[in-house]
Amino acid sequence: MASRLTAFSKFLITLLILGVLFFAGRYFLNNTKIGQDLKKQSSESASKQGQSNDNQTSSNNGNSGSNELSRDAVKVGVVTWGGYAGGEYFNEGFKANTNSRYYKEYGFPVEFKILDDVPVSREAWKNDEVNLLWCTIDALPTEIAGLTDYDPVVVFQSDWSRGGDAIVARRGINSVADLKGKKIAVAEMSPSHSFLLWMLEAGGLKASDVEIVKQASAIDAAQVFKSQQVDAAVVWSPDDQACIKSVAGARILESTKSASNIIADAFIAKRSWAEKNKDRLQKLYEGWMRGAAEINSNDANKRKAAKILAENFTGFSEDDAYAAINNVRLCTHGDNLDFFGLNPNYKGVTAEQLYSRMTTSYKAIGYAEGKVPNWRTISMPEPQKNTNLTGTEHQSEAQKSFTKVSEAEGKTKEAIATKRVSISFRSGEFQLDENSKYIIDKEFVEIAKAFGNSRIRIEGNTDDVGSRDANVILSKRRAQSVADYLVNTHRMSRNRFVVIGNGPDKPVASNSSEDGKSRNRRTDFELIGE
Repeated sequence: MASRLTAFSKFLITLLILGVLFFAGRYFLNNTKIGQDLKKQSSESASKQGQSNDNQTSSNNGNSGSNELSRDAVKVGVVTWGGYAGGEYFNEGFKANTNSRYYKEYGFPVEFKILDDVPVSREAWKNDEVNLLWCTIDALPTEIAGLTDYDPVVVFQSDWSRGGDAIVARRGINSVADLKGKKIAVAEMSPSHSFLLWMLEAGGLKASDVEIVKQASAIDAAQVFKSQQVDAAVVWSPDDQACIKSVAGARILESTKSASNIIADAFIAKRSWAEKNKDRLQKLYEGWMRGAAEINSNDANKRKAAKILAENFTGFSEDDAYAAINNVRLCTHGDNLDFFGLNPNYKGVTAEQLYSRMTTSYKAIGYAEGKVPNWRTISMPEPQKNTNLTGTEHQSEAQKSFTKVSEAEGKTKEAIATKRVSISFRSGEFQLDENSKYIIDKEFVEIAKAFGNSRIRIEGNTDDVGSRDANVILSKRRAQSVADYLVNTHRMSRNRFVVIGNGPDKPVASNSSEDGKSRNRRTDFELIGE
């Protein structure tokens, strides 16, 4: 009887057979025509399958050849902000992609890069990591000296802040005057800082009248307020609502919904790049304005834009992104023509006026160091001049329409800020002379334009010389003459103004001296709520 193979012997025989088959197969594939044909067919099939999978992936992502597209893209540095939605919507996202309308209609890719950290964003622009970089015209005077070696030019405006920035204050602070001596958290040399300076000016205060607690960002300012280390803070939406919820009795003192023409978001480029890429820059601007117009005129488009933003903003829901877009005015082509002074009939705030005003304001408190160049040397509105967009959707924003309120109702409305201006009248007269007009233009017109969505109460006041009744009538006529001047010369809405005559009833000094009487013969301009 033959002996049986052991388990180990079977294992060795199996290995031997597998080895023979392996080497025989390799010899067949490498040394026979049939084998080589089989290898070729297999390789081609695998290659086709890989290409098919790659194409499918690229199609799904809209990023066919994304690396190549990115290298050729116009790169735009932005922050987490709703005001850039026009361009991001037109691009069908933030990445360079073949679904982009820039790519399809203008023939070049565009890429958006979020750069929330200010120093990092400026270095990225200097190093050509982005071609266009966000800025705000109001805060530009504080940093322009550090950018002049790169010959920056402002090429277009993207938006006005319309609720995206706010001053929150603790219980008991109901007006700007109440901020005197208080601690205010603010990101220095930022749009938040600009907003605060405007508010103080509108309320008759100076920067030295408050204690500014410097913060790195508006987000940090919100955290400091919520921890109740300060009396007020300048914050971004939606942190304003979070602050109110966190601090009992807190309120929004004012926001850019009313202070509507202060924070203007725009883009800078190096002059050399802008000159070399004139065609692309003009088409980038044109597409951006088309996108903004579509969002402004159609809620479904706004929702689509919100979805794009939410996909790219950390921690933002679509509702958050939708609110962020609603907190700005997406600027149209018409708005840009106005802003850059290309519309001779425009009477609102221009970039040059805003930049010049804030240059003066920041220099006065030591924040605009070095030489601040003149606006005309850094303004380059070539895209606007070379673009022709017609239709109502591309027109500039209409002035806010105010409903008329009665004098009785207007008297009771809460004043957010009071600016006292002394206007001299001849005894018994109420007509403005040229000097009075100059004082109004210098002391108040810019404030009225900056707070374009605020109602204004004009209160005329007198000393106590003469009868009270006569002084009340005279003071109202004087206040009315101021309102008429603002309406007729500066084209402000008549219904915006509430005209009050106080006569001698609201003195700010004793009438026992000529100096006191002079101080009491004044006009008070007050920003009041709706």
